[in-house]
Amino acid sequence: MGSSRIIARIMLAFSLLCIANGATATTSTDRSFGIWRNPKNSVHIRVIQCDDRMCGKVIWANEKAQNDAAKGSDTPLIGSTLFHGFTQEKPGIWRGKVYVPDIGKTFSGTISVIDSHHMEGRGCLLRNIGCKSQVWTKIRE
Repeated sequence: MGSSRIIARIMLAFSLLCIANGATATTSTDRSFGIWRNPKNSVHIRVIQCDDRMCGKVIWANEKAQNDAAKGSDTPLIGSTLFHGFTQEKPGIWRGKVYVPDIGKTFSGTISVIDSHHMEGRGCLLRNIGCKSQVWTKIRE
């Protein structure tokens, strides 16, 4: 599998996570929390506070996204926790781990909240090499 395809899959998972909440006095009113969709509207994730960190679970995915995820993991995509241990680095900037189910790998990544309706997820294969980013859109609950 080419590095650009792996990065695209990382970003799919990122997008699934897309938001984060951190350890620095965040509350449920933080604009990072909520339901977000990736650019293709093929995956929706719910971002919530998990103890003193942020996590994100897939709550909806189209058939193609589910089939792609099944190629790398026996775990169903819907219900999977894709974002783990995200902590706030500074206001609107989060760092944590993103699980990419279709390749069965976990990567480091960042989430940057652009505004109350958009965030950017960024992941790299190694440090700043082979990076890809996506802008996610918040969905009204």
